[in-house]
Amino acid sequence: MAQSPDLEIRPLAPGDRAEWAALWTGYLQFYKSAVTPEVYDSTFARLLGDDPRDHSAFVAVAEGRLVGLVHYLFHRHAWRIEEVCYLQDLYALPEMRGCGVGRALIEAVYAEADAQGAGQVYWLTQDFNRTARKLYDRIGQLTPFVKYQRP
Repeated sequence: MAQSPDLEIRPLAPGDRAEWAALWTGYLQFYKSAVTPEVYDSTFARLLGDDPRDHSAFVAVAEGRLVGLVHYLFHRHAWRIEEVCYLQDLYALPEMRGCGVGRALIEAVYAEADAQGAGQVYWLTQDFNRTARKLYDRIGQLTPFVKYQRP
């Protein structure tokens, strides 16, 4: 795997709106999903806000453009005193896959979780997401949980 030599991981910034939206659209399309323009607006505002209940985001930058994103959230857990971190969305441009973008974004979330005292970071993915699961198998631990949701 080739690591991008000039890859920078940083927090999402207000000027990232257009590139972030393009990345998030790619992520949603991968999962055959879509959201309204109002959800884009709300999500971006929340990612930049200071409410601790809202998500935060890191972006990956290579050659002056955004090439990946990760959204994550800290929340309480009934089985722990400390909060845990839910990594909700992770996406790298298709041409950047295999260059260390996903790993770098996950490691940035791991570092932020450590800094916030959240010992656990967890995420979900579709069973068909084989490319990403190869990475996840190297840097995470597969659990036996199965997700259900209200129809």
